[in-house]
Amino acid sequence: MPSARRPSAGRSKRPVRAVRRTAAPAAAPAPRAGLTTRAAVLGLVVCALVVSAALPLREYLTQRGQIAQQRQAQAQAEARVAALQRQLHQLQDPAYVKAQARTRLHFVLPGETDYVVLAPTAAPVSAGKAALSGATVSGPESPWYSQVWSSVKAADRPVAVASPKR
Repeated sequence: MPSARRPSAGRSKRPVRAVRRTAAPAAAPAPRAGLTTRAAVLGLVVCALVVSAALPLREYLTQRGQIAQQRQAQAQAEARVAALQRQLHQLQDPAYVKAQARTRLHFVLPGETDYVVLAPTAAPVSAGKAALSGATVSGPESPWYSQVWSSVKAADRPVAVASPKR
């Protein structure tokens, strides 16, 4: 049998070099889909910072609102104190007290005559008839002590104070 390898007639005998075949150049790695570990850690840190800052921020805003309410209440209290001080100053003036006694209690000085003019209304009920019917008598028909008592009751009620104009 003839050998499978035959030298060809026209070929020269050259040494055969070993050809090394290298793999094709490596392509760039494909980008990863989804989050990387670094991005996940960064997101977790940002979420932790937001959560840890939310409660103090809410408390800060709540306290600022409370401070504003307290300042408003303080301003109202100061206005009330100023009005009461004005009233105290008036009540320390003997002329003012005298004028109030004349107006409210119909006090008169000796020798003076006090006249009370009433608007025409229904027929006045006398004190005796009112006592029989169970109605309360007030106004000039009532005795002086009931007028004083109604004045004491009126003085005991709080007075609405107008806020000072700025």
